[in-house]
Amino acid sequence: MIIKTADFVISNTNVSRCPKEQLPEYAFIGRSNVGKSSLINMLTGHSKLAKTSGKPGKTQLINHFKINNNWFLVDLPGYGYAKVSKSLRQGFQEFIKDYFLQREQLICTFVLVDSRLEPQKIDLEFMEFLGENGIPFCIVFTKSDKLKLSQLNRNVQIYSKTMTSTIWESMPPHFTTSATDSSGKDELLTFIDDLNQKVLENS
Repeated sequence: MIIKTADFVISNTNVSRCPKEQLPEYAFIGRSNVGKSSLINMLTGHSKLAKTSGKPGKTQLINHFKINNNWFLVDLPGYGYAKVSKSLRQGFQEFIKDYFLQREQLICTFVLVDSRLEPQKIDLEFMEFLGENGIPFCIVFTKSDKLKLSQLNRNVQIYSKTMTSTIWESMPPHFTTSATDSSGKDELLTFIDDLNQKVLENS
């Protein structure tokens, strides 16, 4: 897939105000400072589409971007940022939860995790929430350029073993990416393109 257009549509904290169009949606979410905005900008080829910041917790809204006029990329707030007030964190959790449980257009969620870290409890718990509610998701390992290939593969294997030793029968689909060298871009966009084709076939 080649992204020709990527247009900001709306930001809000209420799922009822999300776009009414019946276009497939793909949500991107992860812990604060996981590199989500950089990844979104890399995927779309628009360096300033999603706002990047050295300050974690910058994204605090549901942000819809229309891609090629036929699907939505949804940039969701990061979770687990300690310096955001408890009341604000609770607000995040509620409207994020509402989005996942109510948004019928959602086709797949991309859960971003830092490839340099071993599995984090908060990420595993979030994926468990998705699984329990039947919400399809993939894991996107970010910042892969920071590791040697052998270490990257080792960390992915650790993730797989951790997940399959708990509630998961197998590791979900996963991608290794880098916003710096654009690795993983073609694989991710091809995956989305294939899902879009299936949605069209079934509509």
